[in-house]
Amino acid sequence: MGLAGAAVVGFLAGRLIWVLLRSAFTTSITLRANWRGREVVNAAGIAVPVAALGVEAGRAVAGAAGAGTANGLSGARALVLLVAVGFGMLGVVDDLLGEGDARGFRGHVVALFSGRLTTGGLKLVGGVSVALVAVAPVAGGSVRRLLADGAVVALAANLGNLLDRRPGRVIKVASVTFVALAVATRGAHALGGVAVVIGAGLALLLDDLHERLMLGDAGANVLGAAVGLGVVVSCAPRTRLVVLAIVAGLNLLSEVVSFSRLIDAVAPLRFLDRAGRLP
Repeated sequence: MGLAGAAVVGFLAGRLIWVLLRSAFTTSITLRANWRGREVVNAAGIAVPVAALGVEAGRAVAGAAGAGTANGLSGARALVLLVAVGFGMLGVVDDLLGEGDARGFRGHVVALFSGRLTTGGLKLVGGVSVALVAVAPVAGGSVRRLLADGAVVALAANLGNLLDRRPGRVIKVASVTFVALAVATRGAHALGGVAVVIGAGLALLLDDLHERLMLGDAGANVLGAAVGLGVVVSCAPRTRLVVLAIVAGLNLLSEVVSFSRLIDAVAPLRFLDRAGRLP
């Protein structure tokens, strides 16, 4: 199955999961005010890692029945699933239990040094741990390579969260970035698991654009981390360092500049960002 097919399977799985799950997201704990103050279902992005898990379970059954790979989950797909489930779990805790009293990287670090671990701080520490575990098999036993590749995944995950400030934005950016990565790597087979995650994210795009749900950290972090891991498993070390510099720079930029203001100031970006959104 090629990357397009994997994305389609992810899309169908994501849509099915959300249709079955959305009735459970009608309680007060899942409702949050969105960017214009409307109450919207939050943490709906948990459907993305659940869909990825379901797709891999289906592949395992098919393989055991002789219709696919009989060896089960292995290689890059296992790493993508680890990242998706790990970041999804950490994200949903922050989405549903976070009080928002310590915002941003700086706020969570200050809270941690004062002896208090916020849900955002838990996501930060846990996310770095998940990233390091996921990239370890491709780091080649080098501590420097391990830390650099882990930073790519962790910072890409956080960037996904930073971009999730307007409906549909993070899904659009993750999808476009994935397509660019697939083209640059000539459809690398290692990107199959990432394609499933992106497809599952696209299954929520219309509802996100129409403000019927918000991905929350449970989805935005997963999309960002999956694309970051896609870079690690499909690109040369030098390319990964360039990507690390880019995502690190964007994370630092977010501390002083609002991405929403920056996007609104550039006409082509503003057009793409608002495409499909409610007026």
